[in-house]
Amino acid sequence: MWVDKSAEKGTVLSDHERRNREFWDADADEYQAAHATQLAPDAPMGWGVWHVPEREVAALGDVRGRAVLELGCGAAQWSIQLAAAGARPVALDLSVAQLGHARKEIQRADTSVPLVLASGERVPFRDGSFDIVFCDHGAMSFCEPEVTVPEVARLLRAGGLLVFNATTPLVYWTYDSRRERQSRKLHEAMFGRRRWEFDDGTVDYAIPNGEWIRLFRRHGLVVDDLIELRPPKGATTTYPDHVPYRWARRWPAEQIWNVHKP
Repeated sequence: MWVDKSAEKGTVLSDHERRNREFWDADADEYQAAHATQLAPDAPMGWGVWHVPEREVAALGDVRGRAVLELGCGAAQWSIQLAAAGARPVALDLSVAQLGHARKEIQRADTSVPLVLASGERVPFRDGSFDIVFCDHGAMSFCEPEVTVPEVARLLRAGGLLVFNATTPLVYWTYDSRRERQSRKLHEAMFGRRRWEFDDGTVDYAIPNGEWIRLFRRHGLVVDDLIELRPPKGATTTYPDHVPYRWARRWPAEQIWNVHKP
């Protein structure tokens, strides 16, 4: 595993990076155990908490021969499958503990995926290093969008893709914190708040879609698609605390942005 010295403990400067690293380093073992069946590299590639199949979504397209960066990889289950599909993936994460699980999964799969310890806000690669940058609830959720979008634009080659899945702002706006449950009513204002802090110590970023579009455009990226994920009928998940199944069947709880660099 190649380690980015700028992201080692003690030198991550921002509050949200420090808090998210501390959480994932402490929670990695429990997280991987709880979601082992859904995240298993030998399961079909799937997006989000309901594991909507990539073969149906087709967000990444043909990955054969393409240089791919997983920006917040956890145990690198996606990257392992992309390597099997003919891609040339690199898996990056801020958590030492998560990358420890990634190393074990890669060895178990008998494949080769380079692992990088770094922040999604400071990626240690040259300009134009990748054909695809993607994540499934990775750095594009846990990092500041004002920093990650220009960083991804720098990393992409001409014609390259940014593809990422994240929780929709609607989930945050309709959460009833007094009753601690998802509701059908708005409980938060759409404007003003973009950073969401949780009792477990993590920090998420969720911004309105219009703000995403303006941010992409400002850094020379073009939106190709916005895919609102809907769980298949009868779907189950190892993430029961995200949103209830019936809620997610009625309103989008997750969405995949598909953006390219001209």
